[in-house]
Formats: sequence, C-alpha cells, structure tokens
Amino acid sequence: MGTTNNVTGGQDFDAVIVGASLAGSATAIMLGRAGARVALVEQRPDPEAFKRICTHFIQGSAVATLQRLELLEPMMRAGAVRSRVRLHTDGGGWVAPSEHGEVPAGVNLRRQVLDPLIRETAAQTPGVELILGHTATELLRDGGSVAGVLARDSSGSELRLRARLTVGADGRGSKVAALAGVRKRRVRHGRVAYGAYFEDATPAGAPDASMWLRDPDMVAAFPTDGGLTFYAAMPAKGNAGAFREDPDGALVRAVAAVPDAPPIEAGRRVGPTQGKLDMTNVAHAPVASGLALVGDAALAIDPLWGVGCGWALQSAEWLCDSVAPALLGGERLAPGLRRYRLRRARALWAHSATIYDYSGGRSMTPPERMLFREAASDPALARIVEAYGNRCIGPVRMLASAMPRATVLGLRDALRRDSAPPADVVTG
Repeated sequence: MGTTNNVTGGQDFDAVIVGASLAGSATAIMLGRAGARVALVEQRPDPEAFKRICTHFIQGSAVATLQRLELLEPMMRAGAVRSRVRLHTDGGGWVAPSEHGEVPAGVNLRRQVLDPLIRETAAQTPGVELILGHTATELLRDGGSVAGVLARDSSGSELRLRARLTVGADGRGSKVAALAGVRKRRVRHGRVAYGAYFEDATPAGAPDASMWLRDPDMVAAFPTDGGLTFYAAMPAKGNAGAFREDPDGALVRAVAAVPDAPPIEAGRRVGPTQGKLDMTNVAHAPVASGLALVGDAALAIDPLWGVGCGWALQSAEWLCDSVAPALLGGERLAPGLRRYRLRRARALWAHSATIYDYSGGRSMTPPERMLFREAASDPALARIVEAYGNRCIGPVRMLASAMPRATVLGLRDALRRDSAPPADVVTG
C-alpha cells in the first residue's frame, strides 16, 4: 500500500483531506488522477479499518461515480451484489423494481471489504500520500483562509500539512467543521437503528434488497457479499423499548413480524447486533475560504433511505470537478468552491428537505399512502418511485410525475368500489 507515516516537518500539497473513508478516499483518487498532490490523513492506524454501523447500500444514482472511480469491477470481484429495492407498505403491498432496468441497480458490499479497497486504491493513486494514525488537531491559517492542518500521532509527533484546499471528510461530528467554525444545522431524528448480519437467511426477492415501511417503523434486508444478509430495524423512539432491553431478540422479532417475512429465524447471526440511538440530522455549510466538506462531514442525514454511501461518493465527485482547475493553476480557488456549493445544493437540497420531514418519526400522510398503494399495482408509478428512491430524480419531478397519476388511479379505484354490488347480492 502507498502509505507513509514518515512525512516530517512542513509539507506543501495542493489538497489535504482529513478522513480516509468513502468520501475522503474518493476525493483523493479523483484529485490525484487530475494531477494534484494530495495528503490523505486518517486517524486510525490500521489500513484495514472500516465503518462498523452502516447498511452499506450504494443507490443507483452513485453507480456512475463508482464506474468513474474504476471501483465497480473490483467491488464485483470482491463479491459485491447488484441490488434493486422492492418496497412494502402496509396499505399497498409490494412496489416492485422495474424489470426494464431504467435505473441502475445499486451495489451492496460490506464496509469491511469496501473501505480497505477504496483506501488502497487511493494510496496507489499517483500524487496521493496516505498518512495513517494521525488526527487533525488544528487548522492552519493564512489570513482568513484555511491553509492546511496540524496533525498529531499517538506519540505526540506533529505534521504541518499546508495546502491550498483543506477537505473535511471526517464524518458525522466532523472535527474539521468544528475547528473551522462553519455554520451548523441540527434537525431532530425520531427513530433508533439496530442491525446485524445473518447467514442462511436470504430473503425472497434476493439479490434485490427489501424494505418494509411499517408507518412509522422500518425494517430492511440487504443481501450482500459472502452469502450474508444485513437485517436492520429502525423503530420510532417510542417503540424502541424492546431493543434497548434485548437488541438481538428484538431485531429478530421485528423482522419476523413483517408481511411476507424473510427467514431470519432460520438463519444464524454473524457478529453482534449493533445499535445507534442518536441519529440527529446534522448539516454543515459545505464551504469556507480554503475549505470544503464532503460526505457525512457536510451532511449526516437519516439513514432510513440509504443515501449516505452514495452521497459520500457523489459529493467527492462534485467537489473534484469543481476545484480541480484551481488546484492545477487554472483559476482562483474561490470560484471552484462556489461551483461545488451550488452543484451540491442543486442535487441535494430538495432531497434533504423531504428526508428531514419524515425523519422525525411521523406517520405517512394520506397522499403518501395513496402513492404507494397505487404504485404497487401500476408499473409506471413503480418506475417513478424507484427512480426517486435511488435519487436519480428529485422530489419535485417525482411529485409532478407521480401524484397526478396516483390521484387518477385512486379515484378510479374508489369509483369501482362504490359501484360494486354488495357482497350478499347475487347478480346475473
């Protein structure tokens, strides 16, 4: 692995990236391939380290980014599973994924496999230095601009890493964002999350993932590499008492209780059931002078919809496309950071607003129930729901396309019910 812990004194780079998980490694790969000199700083000393609580699903909108990173084929060789998503609601039944494949199938690969793979790819990229076992403790300044980081290892040895661009890719609770003092927004989250891997418990519909929206609770099954399935439950906080007392048993009971339940009771749990009690939505202003945030450092949002991994990769791509001309000497950095801020806002603002709205743990509205009910029997509506769920279209386009059709179909069904003879009347 192209790893170094031997950088001494002050070093100048085009970019210094704090955090070598998905967003940070993807940023390093793209900037390095563009010709920039990059320092990729990771606080964990183990190059095989990985994020432990994650559904690991990468939705269809991010598949093109994986292809651009040249990671999709290595992921498939490592055992990744291509998955669409079938969605079940109590009032409508199954909304099946399209058979015609308009939306790219997502990708499932455990973070235990994916994180070392993408970090290794970054370390082998010309121009990228991976610096393990160092924590960013201070931001270097040049006037009012961020100009790099001071990083310290466990022995207290320090590195001064100067750069035109500093990138925070250090996840939820980003220390880089805190040190920079960027604007922060918190939005309440009303659910908890528990999950574990199981073997010999493959759900119907595999390799497609399955989600059950129990209104307001959620259950999901993600088939992945090694013949494993990740089962997750996200109950509203008011319904989560059993999980705190017995997380293993509560997870199995929650999954076994859904309609068309998968065979979790016949499977064997592999590893512990892990839980997360506080998933408050946290958004930071994504840019400041000399600074950009990507992935969860910019937006840590409700994991119910499985957007975190995909948005980590895509935000890295948007940043690199926006700032590469500046880092290579073609322009000032400020216009590139502005392009990134606007590009990211166009892509994520409306999605984020709708996710915030539902993340508090509320029940579905009547129009939402109608949409899912009609999509279960109408392929055209199902395709729209699938495109939206994979973040290939935004909420405005989804609503403009789906709600008129769902309303017409709902009225038609209501008229048919009203005109049907009573069950005890024999006709003809």
